[in-house]
Amino acid sequence: MSESPIHDEQVAAYLGDHPDFFESRPDLLASMRFAPAHGNRAISLHERQLEVLRDKLRLIERRFAELVHTGKENDAIGERLQRWTRDLLLAESPERVPGVVVDGMRSGFSVPLVALRLWRVRTGSLSPEWIRATPPEWIDQVDAMRMPYCGPRGDLRFAGWLPNAGADARSIALLPLRHGASPQSFGLLVLGSGDADRFHAGMGVSFLERIAELASAALGRLSEPG
Repeated sequence: MSESPIHDEQVAAYLGDHPDFFESRPDLLASMRFAPAHGNRAISLHERQLEVLRDKLRLIERRFAELVHTGKENDAIGERLQRWTRDLLLAESPERVPGVVVDGMRSGFSVPLVALRLWRVRTGSLSPEWIRATPPEWIDQVDAMRMPYCGPRGDLRFAGWLPNAGADARSIALLPLRHGASPQSFGLLVLGSGDADRFHAGMGVSFLERIAELASAALGRLSEPG
């Protein structure tokens, strides 16, 4: 009666259940040969294990380098955010805050195209560029935004507030300004870039939400709550 053939899975399962198998068969271990990952020369199990370890080490080193790079980027962003927040707090008067908000986006965060429009605020001595008339239906649209918008310029009306009427913008971000969770907005911060991927629809908006919260808190001194 012929024996049933042994399949690869059975051998693998047996070795998995008996990890000390080769300790009693060192002659068999020494005679094993493997195809290398690179090249054509047959190599021993020991050499193959070294290749696997080297590949794993290279992968770990690459991931570590990526983490270090990401950490440095996050540190740089955190420093820029801190400087911008400090400048907002040090603004000599509430009327100076809009300029600090816009300048911070341009110089601190390297956003080339920035626009800010406010409504439901105490005009006082505010520069006319911040309080130009905004159609009620546009304000209603901002009121309906629950989070920042990121994506292509398209035909979005707010892109026209950017320098050169937004002609240079290929992607934009819209940051509604409001008192905390208030359903009413009191302004909109528009960011634009000639890079179509700078503000894309798939990006996370948590950082932009922090920007909007800080700008809202600083500019809130000009607004009329309620």
